[in-house]
Amino acid sequence: MLQTIEHDGGIVELRLDRPPVNALNPALVVELDGAIDRAKQDGARAIVLSGREGLFSAGLDVPELLTLDERGMRDFWQALFGLLERVARSPVPIVAGLTGHSPAGGTVIALFADYRVQAEGDFKLGLNEVQVGLVVPPAIQRALVRLIGPYPAERHLVAGEMIPAEKARELGMVDELAPAGQVVERSVAWCRELLALPQHAMLATRRLCRAELGELFDDRDALDIDAFVAGWFDEQTQATLKQLVERLKG
Repeated sequence: MLQTIEHDGGIVELRLDRPPVNALNPALVVELDGAIDRAKQDGARAIVLSGREGLFSAGLDVPELLTLDERGMRDFWQALFGLLERVARSPVPIVAGLTGHSPAGGTVIALFADYRVQAEGDFKLGLNEVQVGLVVPPAIQRALVRLIGPYPAERHLVAGEMIPAEKARELGMVDELAPAGQVVERSVAWCRELLALPQHAMLATRRLCRAELGELFDDRDALDIDAFVAGWFDEQTQATLKQLVERLKG
């Protein structure tokens, strides 16, 4: 479900490889979390998260998650927050190489990275939870506000509409655009530019600037797992999610 690719200079690429759409299920979340941890332990100086050309991740694997009971869903959400905390608190820079479409869960992971390179063209990303009857947890809302500001974040979250790549760059949701086939190359190049700086100063300043992002995970109210799980099993939400699955099958 995950490929590990080593680039020169201690840069490790972790490429999502779970056909057909790199959907986030419990196994992939745990594998990615562990891979980030191992990469750092093995001496990685920077990490690039990527997908296949045209698609980073289609978000949560709704069909599989609908088979979970409340305990299973709570365990999954705790694991997902563990992955996001791993990214937010990584001691080395992490770039999200958004190689194509990246709705919902794909965008969520990118929010906590150091930098986001988005494939240019007819690709979209964003947080569409409200459209399927879900409420974005406060920690994710605050991470979005950190990037694009309170009012743009409000407008996006309340409507839940996907954002075209160019608009996402204008908003600051992604940092730059690159041709789809060059997203990884550009992500690796950005890492090299950062690693060329005096390391003590760069890493210390990075810790200072990202401290509030990691601290979101110290606030259990900001995670609000109980509320999210309750919302997932709401009768109307379940009906909406099942309709979504039927549309995807069609």
